Amino acid sequence: MPSRSYYPKLQVCVPFTPVTGNRLLVQPGPLAPTVLKALAQTLVSITDELRVSSLHVTFPTGEEWAALGALGFQQRRGIQYHWENRGYSSFEDFLADLKQSKRKSIRQERKSIAKQGLAVRRVAGSEVTAAQWDTFHSFYQATVDKKWGSAYLTREFWHMLGSEMGDEVMLVVAEQEGQTVAAALNLVGSACVYGRNWGSIGGREFKNLHFEVCYYQAIEEAIARGLPRVEAGAQGEHKLQRGYLPNFTHSAHYLPDPTMRAAVGKFLAREEAQVRPATQTLAAGTVYCASARAS
Repeated sequence: MPSRSYYPKLQVCVPFTPVTGNRLLVQPGPLAPTVLKALAQTLVSITDELRVSSLHVTFPTGEEWAALGALGFQQRRGIQYHWENRGYSSFEDFLADLKQSKRKSIRQERKSIAKQGLAVRRVAGSEVTAAQWDTFHSFYQATVDKKWGSAYLTREFWHMLGSEMGDEVMLVVAEQEGQTVAAALNLVGSACVYGRNWGSIGGREFKNLHFEVCYYQAIEEAIARGLPRVEAGAQGEHKLQRGYLPNFTHSAHYLPDPTMRAAVGKFLAREEAQVRPATQTLAAGTVYCASARAS
């Protein structure tokens, strides 16, 4: 049995943000590897001194992940789906890079939105109304309830997000006869559109609406802004059928308890044995035609 319970634990992360980036803030230069190593060793010392169960560094850069692994951290990889902008001038330009059958399928999915009497538009955070944020919060709560989760984000949070971040927030809104029936929240950075939360009105189903609101509108926004990619997050191989490709994400874990470390090690070994072949299989099933331009 482990000598201590799993909680409390320490985590090095950006809260609620499954996006790869620097987690150990080291200034670039010749001393960077030495400083990074010292930071990691200090984190280990703090974990031991506090007698917490573990230390987790989530979504670090590949360089950080390798350095932590060299220090004995247990390493984990996951898969996210990203869309790469290969210099497209329009959504149709993007479709031209796909196999004919996939091109046709996506066009049919997008046409089905209007046939259902739905109108979809992208709204900058500074232009989202209070009523729209309240509606989105109700969608968020319904999604959380459906997944038996915990609604830790409040109604006020969404309002503050729009007012404080302005055009760095984008809400994709789907309406039918003047009523908002679905919406997706995106954050817009200097190099990427990040898909975050999505929700829809309860008790009603709209064919292909999730794909339009969450995937295609994000692609259109990235093309319009000239941004290199869209990160749609983890889960859902269906993203592959819509032009998103699998990418590795990383995390590193320090567990001082031998029993807990051994159990986690066995799990990570089994998982890693599945992750790489799965990524290769997914990439082999690409929707892009052989003549597609390189990213």
